[in-house]
Amino acid sequence: MPGRRTITTIDAHAGGEPLRLVTAGVPPLTGRTMLERRQEMLARHDQVRRTLMWEPRGHGDMYGAILTPPVTPGADYGVLFMHNEGYSTMCGHGIIALTTLLLETGMHPVPDATSAVIRYDTPAGPVTARAGLADGRVTEVAFENVASFVFAPELTVETKFGTVAVAVVFGGAFYALVDAAEAGLEVRPERIQDLIAFGMAVKRGVERQRDVVHPLEPGLRGIYGTIIGGVPSEGADGRNVTIFADGEVDRSPCGTGTAARVAWLYATGRVGLGRPYVHESVVGSRFVGRVLRETTVGATPAIVPEISGRGYLTGFHTFVIEDDDPLGDGFLVR
Repeated sequence: MPGRRTITTIDAHAGGEPLRLVTAGVPPLTGRTMLERRQEMLARHDQVRRTLMWEPRGHGDMYGAILTPPVTPGADYGVLFMHNEGYSTMCGHGIIALTTLLLETGMHPVPDATSAVIRYDTPAGPVTARAGLADGRVTEVAFENVASFVFAPELTVETKFGTVAVAVVFGGAFYALVDAAEAGLEVRPERIQDLIAFGMAVKRGVERQRDVVHPLEPGLRGIYGTIIGGVPSEGADGRNVTIFADGEVDRSPCGTGTAARVAWLYATGRVGLGRPYVHESVVGSRFVGRVLRETTVGATPAIVPEISGRGYLTGFHTFVIEDDDPLGDGFLVR
């Protein structure tokens, strides 16, 4: 008689971008570092990602997370983030949503009714989240991100939309920053298919030109996504849509993308130390970024950014996978 297995999750979102946290159904990971555990998930347990991110339980724009024990002293958790193509090196909206989820469900102890600190090990490095609380709800999460820096300030990329100027910046992952106007586009939901095509063309164009590798960690490499800037609405300083992984659309302002944007603006003298930068998404949600301090990554000037926003719970789920289901491990129609 065919058997079945189950995976349980708690779902949340930050800025409209989903986060599906696996709470049971993942084998223990044995890697000594989060980059090793990331590779272990890909090589040995990737069916978990496909089952939860892909159809029929997910969709092409689903996003998820897996908690592990920490790998550094003082950290509370290790975390891996996953999407339609694989595993991220860091995720800002994910930190905001995950911190909210852990505190509001009681998975993480709350010794103080007004604030909490959670420290995460990520493949990109340590990240510290600070949450404000009121009446058992998380009112805001601000996280201190990994050091962020400009990798390549001026590239020219040929696309079917024309020749465009691109900057490559690291904010926990590598992003190509480009303006929508260069392709005759606007950052609006009704232009999303063109924005996806443009974002992927820019990503591939940069990777044809440059080997994009972190100066201190060779496991951090390649363009994760394209941040397409647009005209913000009143009260925001910038607007964007981030196209990442295999044409996935970030509904939030993108936390690591906001870190990259702030690093770029600081390096070009357009944002000062400590000044809040309100970053708006394609659906109008907002995160706030700021430069906490200067630092270096090897010989490269860098900044330590803080990103803040709010997360919300959306569901508690038990997913069933039947052994004789030919589509049980997931599929995508794009």
